[in-house]
Amino acid sequence: MILSFHPCFEADENRLCAGRLPDEKDLSLIRSADAVVLPQGCSRELFQMVSRNCVRFFPDYTARFTYPGKLGQARLFLETGARHPDTKIFACFSDYLKSCKKNVHFLPSYPFVLKMDWGGEGDNVYLIASADELEHRLGQVKAYEATGQRGFLIQHYVPSGFRSLRIVTIYQRYESYWRSHDQPGNFCASLSKGARMDRVSDPELQEMAVQTVREFCARTQINLAGFDILFSSEEKQPLPLFLEINYFFGRQGIGGSEAYYALLVEQIHGWIADQKLR
Repeated sequence: MILSFHPCFEADENRLCAGRLPDEKDLSLIRSADAVVLPQGCSRELFQMVSRNCVRFFPDYTARFTYPGKLGQARLFLETGARHPDTKIFACFSDYLKSCKKNVHFLPSYPFVLKMDWGGEGDNVYLIASADELEHRLGQVKAYEATGQRGFLIQHYVPSGFRSLRIVTIYQRYESYWRSHDQPGNFCASLSKGARMDRVSDPELQEMAVQTVREFCARTQINLAGFDILFSSEEKQPLPLFLEINYFFGRQGIGGSEAYYALLVEQIHGWIADQKLR
């Protein structure tokens, strides 16, 4: 029996868990299922219930919940040996102050990037070009902490020619496209912030990045996510650098929501077939 919690995928048994915690009925069905299909908005509670009581589930959100937020992703890149910009992680502002006391020169040279632990599509990401700008953003860090939102990282800035590569993985399908702009004051290349989409430029770099992401997914079991990849514009033979993993991602670059869901359903059927259940 295939059990689906995804509203767009019909299986033998179908349940919705949006806006509520999983209950005993869910648990009973999960334990009876040969495989479970999860929604993209899967809660930690639902994922834990499924992963502890059913061997087969899609997507695999183990990495998402083991390494949460941008800080968690930075740790994941470090632990797996994935190439990424040099990054310093701070669970809270006091951790930053402790690092300052240990070594006043611990920060990278300006400009560098400061990211809050949350946000996507370029939100809560800042290019720090001066001490005044750093002081301002650290003030924001402290203000966020007062509301219970903690954690930030400081990252080496990699010039990339105002573009980044988005790679979407949906099980065995990989879609890649550049996001670029010509606004020097805006260093985030996001479609939601006016960047242009380009599928054809530098196919050899795209192929290299897709292979790198494919190998990373094989190590981490991630099979539904959007990866942001950078190539340095200052290197003659640049290598792909991991920036972020987006478990919620825009669909404009893969043809819109209708095309995305069609592709998702196709790949879920492929995953089920590979489980030798039908």
